[in-house]
Amino acid sequence: MAVDQRLRAFLKAWADGRPERGPTAAAMLALSRSAAEIAGLVEGAAAGTLNRTVGGNAGGDSQKLLDLRANEIILTALEDAPVSAVTSEELDDIRILDRSGKVAVAIDPLDGSSNIDANVSIGTIFSILPARSEADPDFSAFFAPGRMQLAAGFAIYGPQTILVFSLGAGTHVAQFDPGLCDFVVAEKAIRLPAGKREYAVNTSNYRFWEPAVRAYVDDCVAGKDGPRGADYNMRWIASLVAEAYRILSRGGVFLYPRDSRKGYGQGRLRLIYEANPIAFLVEQAGGAATDGMRPILDLIPRELHQRTPLVFGARDEVERVAIYYRGLSEPIYVAPLFNQRSLYRN
Repeated sequence: MAVDQRLRAFLKAWADGRPERGPTAAAMLALSRSAAEIAGLVEGAAAGTLNRTVGGNAGGDSQKLLDLRANEIILTALEDAPVSAVTSEELDDIRILDRSGKVAVAIDPLDGSSNIDANVSIGTIFSILPARSEADPDFSAFFAPGRMQLAAGFAIYGPQTILVFSLGAGTHVAQFDPGLCDFVVAEKAIRLPAGKREYAVNTSNYRFWEPAVRAYVDDCVAGKDGPRGADYNMRWIASLVAEAYRILSRGGVFLYPRDSRKGYGQGRLRLIYEANPIAFLVEQAGGAATDGMRPILDLIPRELHQRTPLVFGARDEVERVAIYYRGLSEPIYVAPLFNQRSLYRN
């Protein structure tokens, strides 16, 4: 691979002559170094003490020792970048690094860590935002709509260590090269494939869903004999980074709706450091992301660890889900799963 394809060179070219881009590039480099280090930890975590559950985080999810170690690695790396503050799934409050820093960073240090035992791909999700003024004590950068993001991305630790990122003009894919000890940009400005008949959702929660979600899934299950007139495949990995990478690569749609279970009424994924960066990447690749009806990137966070429903993927399919929501705004009887129904009309 050519030296000029390395991530460092890619970012240098992007920021060259544009000093306002320098802090974003520096934060990206720090995050990429963190991802390479975390990938090494993940590789040996399944059989080691790092996989031990040690407590719970601010959102009530269990924490593994590896979650905390990944968080420490990223915070340490960002101390060398012009980052004013960090918010993390593993921190109760905002961590101030350098009040004069030009960018703020939101992270999910180790998304999907509950899947380590099953050797399922997990990853790191991040969002880079413009820092507000040095005098802003509340660091309101984190409470801005997702469209304010300067950059976003995720690293996925699987058969290959991959970094998917966007600087606001296309979504790119870099692959870690162990020989170079660096990420190499392998694909630039990828496009999310349209017209793929795949959907990802946890159907074990069917009985708790809103009528619109049940109706949408019923029609996909009915296949060519139902109102959609085509057969659909279902996928569910239960790892957000793995789901996002598959959909960016192969198309389809992902649904994690709110439901009637305790603690799920506002959805389950975090808006600031999970939904926003994924939505940014998906939109930059030509797809769409909503909370069912509203674009994720238009939502204004009210809380640091705020949750949201999330639907993302091919634009036409995401918009189709919104049509179901608009058509079923009032509770109605929905036929049992695998029965035929005919709500949707083209």
